[in-house]
Amino acid sequence: MIPAQYYIVVSALLFTIGGVGFLFRRNVLVALMSIEIMLNAVNLALVAFNRTLQNAQTGQVFAFFLIAAEAAEVAVGLAIVLSLFRLHRTVQSDDVALLKN
Repeated sequence: MIPAQYYIVVSALLFTIGGVGFLFRRNVLVALMSIEIMLNAVNLALVAFNRTLQNAQTGQVFAFFLIAAEAAEVAVGLAIVLSLFRLHRTVQSDDVALLKN
């Protein structure tokens, strides 16, 4: 059986990769994917912490609801990306300031 610490280390690495991708990339689609990687890292940490408790399912239930929230976030994010692409024919985040006018 793999110890929970290994899962936490993988979760921290995934969260770091997602954070770096979100901060340094200018493509809105890559930013959305980076957010998804960070949320999946949180899910992995929740399930790993839940494995340390014997009869508790709270971490898995919370991860399930977080997955549902991720699906809603993806729907809203893709709608924003589509409207940005229809207006400006680009998905670069530097052009988002043009939507204020």
